[in-house]
Amino acid sequence: MSLLIGLDEAEFTFLKEKTESTAGNLSVQLDKLEKAGYIKIEKSFRDKRPLTTCSITPMGVKAFEEYVENLKNYIS
Repeated sequence: MSLLIGLDEAEFTFLKEKTESTAGNLSVQLDKLEKAGYIKIEKSFRDKRPLTTCSITPMGVKAFEEYVENLKNYIS
């Protein structure tokens, strides 16, 4: 979520690289976030190869901002 908050969208390979996750682990986490309504996942093809892109939804932005605020309150 913290990667997506500052981007319009991100490719699966970018997220995998930045989070240092396995493809399977990242897929499970993205699926959970999509089911919660926090992200939108689009599957397409680029040069006949699968391409998965993710973007944060308005609901996801709100949830992330609330999470950050809760962390700030906890630390204070």
